[in-house]
Order: sequence, then structure tokens, then C-alpha cells
Amino acid sequence: MPLFLSSYANKVDKKGRVSVPASFRAELEHLNGFVAFPHTEHACIEGWDRSRMDELAEAMDQFSPLSEESDALGYLMGKARVLPFDPEGRVILPPYLIETAGITDSAVFVGRGKSFQIWDPERHAAFETRIKPSSAIVAKAISLGRTRRGAVHE
Repeated sequence: MPLFLSSYANKVDKKGRVSVPASFRAELEHLNGFVAFPHTEHACIEGWDRSRMDELAEAMDQFSPLSEESDALGYLMGKARVLPFDPEGRVILPPYLIETAGITDSAVFVGRGKSFQIWDPERHAAFETRIKPSSAIVAKAISLGRTRRGAVHE
């Protein structure tokens, strides 16, 4: 399972090409690219490796094909695109994804553990200002994660 950490800003050219950070490419070597789709809550692009997308496809099988959940997951699948790396380690962001994220001449890649996001730098700065968690919220999230995995607490 890949691990995406840190944030990187890169230029986007007129053709929508952007260099993917080397550390992200190293995590995605086996794929020679990644799956991208519009985030459902934020004006950014979500980036996943193929195995994570396979998990989403498996989750669809748990719902009736006519359910809202199946429709929602199907929507994401329909908006997803595999973006292959070119020889220089760049991908071409499709126009609909560029528009979704409001990206113009640069993009910020933000590691989120098992996934990453691609943002317009100004939108990402505003998001970070708004969402910056307190240490208490981080501690609570870590504690909840341990509880869900069955760890014992003191």
C-alpha cells in the first residue's frame, strides 16, 4: 500500500501537463500512473493508486445495483480517469479535472497517507487555514483509529 506524505507545488503548462512529485511517483511505480477523480466535497482532485480504486469497486458489490450508494460509487467510477506518466514523470490533467479544482498555472500535490489531492495553490491555502486541526482533534482522531483497529486503551 502506498504512503503519500508532504506537499509539493509544481507548474502546470498550457497543455495541462504537471510533474508528479518524485516521492509520489516512487509510490506509484508499479502502475506508471494513478487514478484521478473530482473530490466530492472540496474543489480539488483526488489521486489514488489502482488497488485503492479496486477496493471502491469491491464496495459497490455490497449494495443493490439500484441503490443510492451504488449510484454514488458509480458516479465516482464514471468521473475517474487513469493518468499515465510520460517519460519526464508528468501527467496530463484532463480539462474537466482542471476546471473542478480551479487550477491555472500551478498545482499543489498534498499527501494524505493512502491517497493524495491536487489543489489550486490559493484554494489549498484557504482550505488549510480553515481546517487546521488542534492537537486535541489530532489526538482524538488517532485514538479513534486505534479503537477501530481493536487496540486496547489504558
